[in-house]
Parts: sequence; structure tokens; C-alpha cells
Amino acid sequence: MSMMKAVGVTRYLPIDQPDSLLDVEIPKPSASGRDLLVQVQAISVNPVDTKIRAPKDQVEENPRILGWDVAGTVVEVGEHVTDFQIGDEVFYAGSVTRAGGNSEYHLVDERIVGHKPKSLDFSAAAALPLTSLTAWEAIHERLGISEDASANSGQTILIINAAGGVGSIATQIAQQAGLTVIGTASRSETTDWARAHGADHVINHHDEFVPQLQKIGISDVNYILCLNHTDQHWQHMADAIAPQGKICSIVETEEPIDLEALKNKSATFVWEFMFTRSMYETDDMNEQGVILNRIATQIDEGKLRTTETKRLRPINAAQLQEAHRLLEAGDMIGKLVLEGFES
Repeated sequence: MSMMKAVGVTRYLPIDQPDSLLDVEIPKPSASGRDLLVQVQAISVNPVDTKIRAPKDQVEENPRILGWDVAGTVVEVGEHVTDFQIGDEVFYAGSVTRAGGNSEYHLVDERIVGHKPKSLDFSAAAALPLTSLTAWEAIHERLGISEDASANSGQTILIINAAGGVGSIATQIAQQAGLTVIGTASRSETTDWARAHGADHVINHHDEFVPQLQKIGISDVNYILCLNHTDQHWQHMADAIAPQGKICSIVETEEPIDLEALKNKSATFVWEFMFTRSMYETDDMNEQGVILNRIATQIDEGKLRTTETKRLRPINAAQLQEAHRLLEAGDMIGKLVLEGFES
């Protein structure tokens, strides 16, 4: 049996514990059905990794492999694969119901895979899949915003946590859609980053939204994309949303939220969870591959850009522990990427 290197979890510990992430060797899988076997060249780290790894009383008999952002090369295809062949360079976010991509080789369903942007190296591409899919689905599908910029003239969107991983790409996608983009940030460096990535205005998410919006001549906003602390921002969002407006959030709540706060405005609240399609194998699961290919095209055309801000090497437990530490600190701008397993 062929073995491969991976980074896994057996016990759920604080990240400063040496055994929180482990260098392990596990069996190398083989592709069948609609699966691709991808040789992993680069990965990125997201909040979902730290949430799943968070301390709890649970022990894994076999190492659990995390990681839901991969860029790599197809080395084997299943017998029912139609859209990829050996040698293709790909990028994708994978599925939380299967092993993650923090391993030398990774199995993934072809329907949720895109062809890597030709203009980016593997590491810059690995920064994109999860956040791009989340932002695209939230803006164009959950909020129902047209991709036709001319249809959105005069429309406004407020993006909470605009300099984070999802926010960094959401501001760009919203700008491409012709919206007036208001981002939130609370530090000078995050404010500058948000403006550089498509925000027309930036307000502080620690203060009430409406007075700040009024200062820039905006009474309310047509859309809100919440990427941070849904419950903490709930009342400010309810105050700022326009009548018949729409709010989308990707962040689970710690405290109950009062949906009646939206009633008089006939406003909509909707969740976005990027893994829904792969988790339930929905009929439109292949739409994620379609979206990733569109993102790749826009990257190569210079309409969007990667949000990678930090790169670590190689891919091993020590470097992933550092990545998790940086993410848990809560002040990351953009995306953190790791590249290359040591031979």
C-alpha cells in the first residue's frame, strides 16, 4: 500500500499545544467514479479549519485531515470523469463531508473543481476557491444580485468585515456587478485594503451604521453581506437595511437574533454556506465548478485578483500551527497560503 504525507488531528487541542496538529502518514487514495486524484501543490487556511479543530472532548482513531482550499495537478481520474484529464492544473474548496486537502494527494468530485487561473501560480490560486465561491454565491445567488452591472445602477451593498478572506473577494465581485460598495473595517491598514479591493466607502463596524452612512450621503442600503458576528451586528443591520432589502450572512450566531426587527421593512434574511451543494450533493452541485471557471477567467482578464497576503513553506504541522495561530488572532487581512510538501 502506497503511503503519503499529511497533517492531521487526533485530539482537539488549543493550537499552542504541540499535538494540536500532527505530521502523519496515511494511505494514498485512488480515483474512481467522478473523483479526481490531485497532487496537492498549495493549500490555504480558513476559519472553518480552526472551528473544526477547536478544543473538544473527542479523540479520532484515525487522523482527521482538514483543509478546504487546494491548488494542484490531476494525476488520476475516475472512470466517470468527463471534464478533466491527467495533467490539468486545478483549484477547488472540496467538501466538509470528506477528508480535507492537507495531504500530498487528495480526492475530490470533479463537479466542484475549476481549472486553475493560468496567470497565477499554485499558491496564489489556492487563496481563492472557498472565499470566491462563498462571495459569488452570497452576492449573485442568495442576494439575487444580477451580474449585469447596468441592472444595478444606484444600488448599494454593505459588506461587513471587508478586509477579511471572503470580504477581500466580495468587494471585488460587488464592484464588478456595478454596486456602490460600502465596506466595514476598524484599522487604517484594513481600511486601505478594503478600498484597494473595491470598496467605494469604508465605515467602522464597531459603531452604529446609520449615522456613518448618513455622513456619506446614504440613508440605507439595498443589500448587506455579513461576514462577522451576525448577532453582534444584527440591530445595526436591521436599522441600515432598506425597505424590501436583503441581508445575507455566513456566520453562525452565538445569541438568538430577532427576525421581527425586519418585519416592518419586509426585508429578507438568508444564509450562505458554501458547502451546502457538496454536503447534500444537490442537483446543481456542478455549478461550483462553473463558478470557479468564471472566477479563473476574470482573474486572467485582470478583472479580479488573488487575495493572498502571506505565504508559508513547506506544508507541515509546524507551519499549519502557525497558520491557525495567525487566523485565530482575528486580525488577518486577505488569505494565508502554504505551499509544497517536503520530499
